[in-house]
Amino acid sequence: MSLAPRAVLVHRTTEYEELVARHGTHGQAAFFLASRGRDIEEVAERHRGARRALAEVTAAIPLTWRQSLVERADLDRFLFASEDVVVVVGQDGLVANVAKYLAGQPVIGIDTDPGRNPGVLVRHRPQDAAKLLSATGGAMDELTMVEAVADDTQRLVALNEIYLGTPGHQTARYRLGLDDGGAVEAQASSGVLVGTGTGATGWLRSVWQERGSRLPLPSPTEERLVWFVREAWPSPATGTSLVAGDLDASARLTVTVESDRLIAFGDGIEGDALQLTWGQTVRVGVCGQRLRLVC
Repeated sequence: MSLAPRAVLVHRTTEYEELVARHGTHGQAAFFLASRGRDIEEVAERHRGARRALAEVTAAIPLTWRQSLVERADLDRFLFASEDVVVVVGQDGLVANVAKYLAGQPVIGIDTDPGRNPGVLVRHRPQDAAKLLSATGGAMDELTMVEAVADDTQRLVALNEIYLGTPGHQTARYRLGLDDGGAVEAQASSGVLVGTGTGATGWLRSVWQERGSRLPLPSPTEERLVWFVREAWPSPATGTSLVAGDLDASARLTVTVESDRLIAFGDGIEGDALQLTWGQTVRVGVCGQRLRLVC
């Protein structure tokens, strides 16, 4: 007998909760914010809105379904199952946070703060949850993801982008090339950024725009990545000729470490990073798995 679907509600601690946890009481948190020219009522109202949205979505889960509630900090310890329907209640970034832990489960993004969030990934409102949960086999976007695989089998998956560099974003030294047997260049830079079409609305777009690049950015569902080297430094030993490009589904960017330590992390989560040492090689390219986001 197959199990009933399980709705997994993913949320994150609100700014208000973090403030009260840090300062002890509502009053102390209010005093702290007031000393910096902010009103705690604005923060508290967003907190109440997030909690109302979570309650509304929870109430919309069919009675025959199972359900689980997961806070963002616990995602790396939560075991997702094939029959899960993942409902992200929060910001766009929370969808990216959960994406790497999934294996094809449908994801519904619920925006708790319309007008404040871009709504690229959290496309729906809390009142839409009942209809969406009853029709999870409907239209979905298959969003391309990016992966980095090191020569010691470490693997990292991300929805927006992967950054390779030093932990402090200082000068990273490495050899960079494509796995097509073409040119390989020794470089010293602020790191390498490899991103997807979803990431093209964030950090990747910032680099692309600042550089005035004519390289076309991919769409979120396109099996193509774009990569940029940040602030490559020319010297007698390092070059700047390989600083941007794209990768189709079969191509891989290779980076061989020539520093004591480099890291690779995805979607801005530096705490969950590949640890790379001198001489190691990491290959970055289109990931075989995709994020299935309900339209």
